[in-house]
Amino acid sequence: MNQSILFSDQLEWNQELGMVEFHAQQAGMLIVCLVGLEKLARLNGLNEVAKEQAFECFEAVRFDLEEIAESS
Repeated sequence: MNQSILFSDQLEWNQELGMVEFHAQQAGMLIVCLVGLEKLARLNGLNEVAKEQAFECFEAVRFDLEEIAESS
């Protein structure tokens, strides 16, 4: 696993956007990132994810999201 992008452990619910907000760091730069419930559901093989499940679902696919970020 390439670690050029590192996600912080701190997650927040962005009420305005209805998304999980987290931070990543690459080459010393702090990057604000967002992931929606639909994307979390797809990555977890679920039909849908409620906001109450968002952080748990994020953690289940954290490394998948890091790989997606690496390839972008």
